[in-house]
Amino acid sequence: MPRVNEPVVEEHVVERDDEYRRVRTVRTVCAVIDIVCWTFAIVLLVHIFLVIAGANVSNGFFQFVAGWADGITLGLDGLFTPENASVATLLNEGLAALLWLIIGGLLTTLITRVALPVGHRRAWYRRTTAVR
Repeated sequence: MPRVNEPVVEEHVVERDDEYRRVRTVRTVCAVIDIVCWTFAIVLLVHIFLVIAGANVSNGFFQFVAGWADGITLGLDGLFTPENASVATLLNEGLAALLWLIIGGLLTTLITRVALPVGHRRAWYRRTTAVR
C-alpha cells in the first residue's frame, strides 16, 4: 500500500536507438572528412605562401611542408607552367587546395544525403506559403 505523503518516483530507461547511433556515426565521419580536407588545403596554402615569400628551401620547416604538399597536389604539379616558379606554385597548388575543399564539401553532402534519416538532413530551402 503506497503512503500518501511520499513522492512518486518513476524510473524511465531511455535507450539510444539505431537512429541516434547512425546520426552520430555519419556526423563523425563527415567531421573527419572535413578536418582532413581542410588540413590538406591549409598545408598547400602554407606552401604557396612560403614559396611566394621566398623562404629558405633548406630550412626544415619548409622541407616538411613541401614534402606534405608534394603528396597532396592531386597530380596537378605541372598543369600550369609559367616561367615564374612562384606563379606556377600559386596556380597549381591553389587549384589543388580549392579542389580539396570542393571534394570535402561534396563528400559530406553526399554522405549526409544518403546515410542520414530524413528528419536529420540539412534543409537546402524552406518554402512557406500563406494560408488564406
